Amino acid sequence: MKSINLRPAGPERDFGDLAVLFSLEQDEPGSESDLKEDYAAHRDRIIRLMAAEDPHGNLMGFNWATRSPFDANRVNFYVIVKPEQRGQGAGRLLYDDLELTARKAQIKQLQTGIRDNSPDCRAFAERRGFIERRHSIGMALDLDAFDDQICSEAIAGLARNGFQFTSMDTLGNTEEAQRKLYTLNDMTDMETPGSDGRHTWQSFEDFQKRVCQADWYKPDGQMVVIDTTTGIWAAMSAITRFEGTDYAYNLHTGVDKRYRGRRLGQAVKILALRHARDVLKVKSVRTHHNILNGPMIAIDRKFGYVQTPGVLTMEKLLE
Repeated sequence: MKSINLRPAGPERDFGDLAVLFSLEQDEPGSESDLKEDYAAHRDRIIRLMAAEDPHGNLMGFNWATRSPFDANRVNFYVIVKPEQRGQGAGRLLYDDLELTARKAQIKQLQTGIRDNSPDCRAFAERRGFIERRHSIGMALDLDAFDDQICSEAIAGLARNGFQFTSMDTLGNTEEAQRKLYTLNDMTDMETPGSDGRHTWQSFEDFQKRVCQADWYKPDGQMVVIDTTTGIWAAMSAITRFEGTDYAYNLHTGVDKRYRGRRLGQAVKILALRHARDVLKVKSVRTHHNILNGPMIAIDRKFGYVQTPGVLTMEKLLE
């Protein structure tokens, strides 16, 4: 094994290279500025951020470990090594360094995400005692082949029965509307089949900062359905186009459990897909689902989505 040096990673020196590695590993584009923004937002919870270098000072990979905002005993982490540098011991050193740091900090649980089409990465994790806790599959839709009239009668019928189909943009994207969107988004996310029941955000203020103030947040792509007889926000489907991509991403589609079985999920998702085609001007849409979320996967298959690589959430308990 070649001599490998571990050193602290820093935003100015390393985040350009780290952004490239994140994008490669996650198959989603990311920028140096986005990474710096994320680092600044969570800096007080980061317990380890190290870079591995070869004897010539070339970056081989890095680790990044952050305490969960909801459980101080849990750490979410990454260990990513350049593909051409794998098999030389950098991953092992980075992981061992991270686990040792976590144990010293009395962390009880480690959690990471691994691409489900990367058996080598899964084997690496399992050799270190990790087990699969959740499987999120990818889905992709060709909008040129999509029949957007598939739910037209259902949408018209729901509108006649008092359901208002609108968007955060039409509603003015006010703080009041953002609070209602937060409540619906958080509740439906926790109720998704296969969910661990944990909140996605710490508070409305956290949601407002991480979602409503994010560059990718587009009010006209935040579709909502309101029951005008009660004022209840019954369903939503959020879609956007990340900078540098040629496709749209459906972030979340959810229906208040009191309104399930009325085809609201299908209806609001249709509007999001039309927005992707007509406003975002893309040819395809991607999304991810917990593999246990049968109802939403069935809707996507009905619309013509095909399955693509996903992510395994792996966990390890530290004694």
